[in-house]
Amino acid sequence: MKKSYIIIGAIVALLVILVIWIASSYNGMLTQEQNVDTAWGNVESQYQRRKDLIPNLENTVKAYTKHEGETYIAVTKARSAAMLAQEDAQSVSQGEAPSDDTQMQRYMDAQENARKALDIYVNAVKEAYPDLKSSQNFADFQAQLEGTENRIQVARETYNAAVKDYNIKVRSFPAVLISGMMGFQKKSMFQAEAGAQRAPKVFEE
Repeated sequence: MKKSYIIIGAIVALLVILVIWIASSYNGMLTQEQNVDTAWGNVESQYQRRKDLIPNLENTVKAYTKHEGETYIAVTKARSAAMLAQEDAQSVSQGEAPSDDTQMQRYMDAQENARKALDIYVNAVKEAYPDLKSSQNFADFQAQLEGTENRIQVARETYNAAVKDYNIKVRSFPAVLISGMMGFQKKSMFQAEAGAQRAPKVFEE
């Protein structure tokens, strides 16, 4: 009889240890996933910051000149294309971090297209209004743009660091035995040469 109690006690103890380990592992993976989600939110916030600079440049142009002819129309078309590209880039993620490498590549490509469209826009302004570079408003815009691109790069690096920690957590033994069953899957990182971190070459000499 005592032997049976010992066996039952040992089984119960093992089950308690197993439950505690599963709960601890789940909470740890959940914390890491939340860190990734927070870092992704910061990435998107910085891309939104870049998008918000487009109206700032438009206001700078309007304040600089009252010209409403073909030159201004061309600049306006470039602005519209830049805004559309930024919106398309945002629609790819729909507010959530990419779930695999394919989605991440789509997001990176969309952000690269958005960067190029912004490059075209600011250079259209350059060609239309070459004297604008001497204005304080444009100097402020350029500083904000450069600062934003730096913020984007930092946010991407922070996101990659969070993803690295998360991936190690969910793919390490023995957590890997239960991570998949609990819905914790490997997440994708930004690649080093995505190109979206490069600031447009605005009003170079």
